[in-house]
Amino acid sequence: MKFINIFTLVLVIIGGLNWGLVGLFGFDLVAAIFGAGSAFARIIYILVGLSAGWQIVPLFSAMGSGGFAASQNR
Repeated sequence: MKFINIFTLVLVIIGGLNWGLVGLFGFDLVAAIFGAGSAFARIIYILVGLSAGWQIVPLFSAMGSGGFAASQNR
């Protein structure tokens, strides 16, 4: 797997966990670590969003090659 795919997948997972904390407890871990509204927190949010967009590419690639359907049958 390409480094960029692994890196963006990790960022998407971090973002998902952060949103889970926001939804369950009203606690934004990124804002708590880097400061609410700080430039670095905003950069993290932007990178997570871009990573989610990037992860669409391997998703559709797997669906088009039949890899997604094959992995669902296991």
